[in-house]
Amino acid sequence: MTEFVLALVLGLLFALGTFLVLRRDVVRVVWGVSIISQAANVYLVTMGLLDGSVPVLEGHGEGAGAVTDPLVQALVLTAIVIGFGTTAFALVLTYRVYEEHGTIDLLELGGETDGN
Repeated sequence: MTEFVLALVLGLLFALGTFLVLRRDVVRVVWGVSIISQAANVYLVTMGLLDGSVPVLEGHGEGAGAVTDPLVQALVLTAIVIGFGTTAFALVLTYRVYEEHGTIDLLELGGETDGN
């Protein structure tokens, strides 16, 4: 049952991120990429779950339940910090684009016209 809930939550996060990436607003695109990144981090942590064995103290984890591999946790923590930095940088760049062009609509920024 737990695996089903995790799969459902991950599917919803990836779907929400994809929905936001496909929007015309640059800020929503940045948030969509950020949500997809965090969903990938959650996926990695759930794949790092071990079945009752403690990776550091092999043989001492009987009956301890599900534990998480500490290497995966360290890598995901690093990915979270890097993702936060790149998201902040992308939002600052978006603000700069808004100051220069007066819009953050991707179609208006691309110079595409509707033919009128």
